[in-house]
Amino acid sequence: MNYQLHEISRKSLKKGKNGILKVVFGRTGILLICLLLQCLLLFVGLRILAQYVHWFFGGYLIFGFLIFTLIINRTDNPAFQLSWTALVLLLPVFGGLLYLYVEVQPGTKYMKAHLREIGQKTKGCTPQDKKVLEELAAREGRVAQLAGYIRKVGDYPVYKNTKVTYFPSGEEKFEALVRELSRAKKYIFLEYFIISQGYMWDTIFKILKAKVEEGVEVRVMYDGMNELSNLPHDFPNLLRGSGIQCKVFSPIYPVISTHYNNRDHRKVVVVDGVTAFTGGVNLADEYINRKERFGHWKDAGIMLQGDAAASFTAMFLKMWGTSGELDNLSIYLRQGEKMKGDFSGEEGFIMPYATSPFGSERIAERVYIEILNGAQKYVHIMTPYLVPGYELLQALLYASRRGVDVKLLLPHIPDKKYAFALAHTYYAQLIEAGIRIYEYTPGFVHSKVFVSDDRIAVVGAINLDYRSLYLNYECAVMLYEVEEIGKIEDDFCMTLPKCRLITPFDIRHDRFLRVAAGKLLRIVAPLM
Repeated sequence: MNYQLHEISRKSLKKGKNGILKVVFGRTGILLICLLLQCLLLFVGLRILAQYVHWFFGGYLIFGFLIFTLIINRTDNPAFQLSWTALVLLLPVFGGLLYLYVEVQPGTKYMKAHLREIGQKTKGCTPQDKKVLEELAAREGRVAQLAGYIRKVGDYPVYKNTKVTYFPSGEEKFEALVRELSRAKKYIFLEYFIISQGYMWDTIFKILKAKVEEGVEVRVMYDGMNELSNLPHDFPNLLRGSGIQCKVFSPIYPVISTHYNNRDHRKVVVVDGVTAFTGGVNLADEYINRKERFGHWKDAGIMLQGDAAASFTAMFLKMWGTSGELDNLSIYLRQGEKMKGDFSGEEGFIMPYATSPFGSERIAERVYIEILNGAQKYVHIMTPYLVPGYELLQALLYASRRGVDVKLLLPHIPDKKYAFALAHTYYAQLIEAGIRIYEYTPGFVHSKVFVSDDRIAVVGAINLDYRSLYLNYECAVMLYEVEEIGKIEDDFCMTLPKCRLITPFDIRHDRFLRVAAGKLLRIVAPLM
């Protein structure tokens, strides 16, 4: 018996050592070493160049002025201009050359051009039913204008004839996902920011393999960051060996590039073009509380069945086409149309939409601002991160000051300490304006939910920070006068008793180091 225990301990220790060695000498370790070496070489080179620049003070001034001119003429959020200006002032030569390096990156320019080409080829693939838009305009002109804006900028229509189901937890969403995947007849599309091996993924993978054997087309797409921490490099081959098509969005290579800064943060599932899922829930065990990370994990998801699923079909296929040949979207959309059931009895309007870091308009931020500006009674928000830009911050403050009940529900146990510190720097200003901030004491809130006046809501993957609103590929669905909005508000209200209200006393006695770190981080928050 003692010998067996000794053997188990020896094997476990050996396995642990092998795990460490695999990381150090495996692809992740090599990637990190190569990237660090490039960063070191870049820094040393710039330091050498900086020595020569100081000899030519006039040239140094001209260089700084030219960089500042380029920054001040950017057409994006002024917060980005301010962060870059601060970086150039603090590190004149390094900051200026870094800005030039970022601006001339060929990878991001190619992706921007490629996305524009995809947009032109697929324009109008999901047509707008004019009667639906006219009916919405008759009910609420402001919401109809917002829907028209989403259509014009993102090419996503507003729908009716769609059954909506809201899931207040990852566990409930997972249960429905397993059921709907098992019913697939034609195709299954999955696009996720995080896939991690464990109970959740193993359950889904088993269903996907069975569906392939039945003749169902299955595609899986996930963000390349998974290769650094969650999945082995040969994971796509494992899926392909089971008959599943697989793509990795923006895989990480040992080359420094700003292209890696734009991640695919979407969570999309499409079954037969009839059923679609989105929300905050990724395919990892912590999202269904099978594994504990940061206490209890509070998340949310949503399922659409009917007409509105078409937008998620198009959304997925467009993203799939960014790293290869673009599919004929009409084939899959027609299949969905043929298999679609009768949901004509469902009330309300449904507007799915996706965002891109290279779009000329910031749809996600505009939707949130419009909800705040149009609210009459309340706006209740669940979000894991709170780093709003100036316009969104002003919309929050204005809504509260004109008498709207604005409540924010945030994590008490953060997953990222720097994001938590940043969020705390906004607390005092928001609370002073009358906004009530609650922290979820059992753990971590990952839900991305807006609900207002029992009439309008947004559920999706979009956080209230610069990364979601400006840098990542995101998606969400906006609901208007849908019965399930009541369930979303109920979820918010039932979560509040588990939360701690943040008071002015808490603000005054917040940790000094966290406050100081948060204020320093605000300088570069738009670039993080």
